[in-house]
This record gives sequence, structure tokens and C-alpha cells, in this order.
Amino acid sequence: MTRQAIPPTRRPSLGGRGAGLALAAILVATVAACGSGSSPSGDSTGAAGGSGAGSTATGASGAAGLTGTVTVLAAASLTESFDAIKADFEAAHPGVTVETSYGSSATLVQQVDNGAPASVLALAGSAAAEPLDKSLVKDTTSFARNILEIAVPPSNPAAVASINDLAKPTVKVVLCADTVPCGKAAQATFRKARVVPNVVSKEVDVKATLAKVRLGEADAAVVYHSDVVAAKDAVKGVAIEGQYNTSLTYPIITLTDDAATRAFVAYVLSDAGRHTLASFGFAAP
Repeated sequence: MTRQAIPPTRRPSLGGRGAGLALAAILVATVAACGSGSSPSGDSTGAAGGSGAGSTATGASGAAGLTGTVTVLAAASLTESFDAIKADFEAAHPGVTVETSYGSSATLVQQVDNGAPASVLALAGSAAAEPLDKSLVKDTTSFARNILEIAVPPSNPAAVASINDLAKPTVKVVLCADTVPCGKAAQATFRKARVVPNVVSKEVDVKATLAKVRLGEADAAVVYHSDVVAAKDAVKGVAIEGQYNTSLTYPIITLTDDAATRAFVAYVLSDAGRHTLASFGFAAP
């Protein structure tokens, strides 16, 4: 119960019935003050796990009492968007620390299967979750969708205008490794387009693939649309025609059942979380 301002307890100077009435007034004021700070269910204290002192009857009071550490393993393509979500979530929940680690979805799943500690796993494509030990999963929800795009240097020296240009022997193309989601998606896209690209290297994840273009070591890379958006002016995007493109639906997988983890996942799925994802080029699932 919140600390109450108890009326002064000086003995009244009235005598007889006057004294009784004054004492009754004091008691009524005290009881009313005690009742004004909490609801019958007590949800201003216990539900938030805090003392309730100074709290208000809003969702923010529950958030203020949330504590703990949420360990998030996320696909490399989520780096910028999840960094922003982490900052916003921690600002709203000062008692919670979000620790993020990014990499290839295939590698992250392998790490979790091998016992790496994690609260949340966010992957590029639902197929990436197939090798995950299902006994570890508390819940799974789709939260975003992504498509492929060709990234070229801002000056586009190889004059890449479509996926067909990636077959030219003069165009140095970099892809993700075949074992990771962006590599598998690229291979599916090339099969649909009946294009054999002039590949000079395959990289461990989408960020390493994009880096080859940013460093001027490749004329083109097939990455996610979100990576082109996040790179801003460092690269230029060349769209892949819809009939050839490959779409991936991203799952967020809950691995622990603590309140802080549930709150983080709920934030990712909230309007605010979806707005952040959209600002980095992700579509709704």
C-alpha cells in the first residue's frame, strides 16, 4: 500500500460529544486515505513485483518494476533494427538489460542446441528454425518479412540493372554461403530466374556479404532489402523482379519464461516494435 499522509493526531480540545465527533472525523479521514492508494485486487503492487511507492495506476508502473537480463540471439540482418528496439525497450524498462548477439541464423540455432544461454532467438526465415531442439521452445511467433535485393556501390560501376546482369563475366558477384538463409534464398531466386551468377566469393552471413560491396571488393551482392535500407548511402539497391524474388518470414522464438523476456517479445510484436522494423525495411509477416 502506498505511504499515506495521516492527519495530525493532536488531541482535540473539545469535550464530551464534541470530542467524540472530532475523533470520528479523524478516523474517517484516515480510512479514506488508506483506501485511495490501491485497488481491491492490489494490482498496483504485486503484479509489478515492486513496492508500489509512488506508482500510478498505469501500465508504466508495472514496467518500472521489471528487472532482469534478456539475452537475444538474432540474425545478422536484424542488427540495426534490434539495436534500436533494444535501446527503446531499455529506456522504457530501466531495470532490464538486453544483451544482443548477431550472426548467421544457422550458427545461432546450432549454438542454442549446444547449450548456449539465450532468452530469445530471432531468425531469418522459419526454415532456419527446423534444426532447433523443440523441447527448448516456449513459444514461436512470426514478426517480420523480408525479400532479397541486389546491392551495388553508389556509382554502380558494373551498370547492374537487373538480376540478369549478374550472369555477366565482367560483374563480380558476392553471395551468402549456401548453408545460411540469405544464401539459400539467393539460390532459389537464381533458379527461378534461370540465371547463373558470376560468383567470386560466398560469405558467412549477410553483413559480411554486404561488406564486400561497401569496401569496393565486389560489383554486386544479393542481400536482404532491409540491409540495403540500413546501409543508407553506402550502397545502392537494385530491385529483383517479384516473380523471381524470395520472401522470408522471420520467427521470434521464446526460450525462457521470465517476465522480462515475455515483455521484450511483446514489445517486438507491438505497434512500436513493428514501426521500428518497418523503418529498417521489414514488412509485416
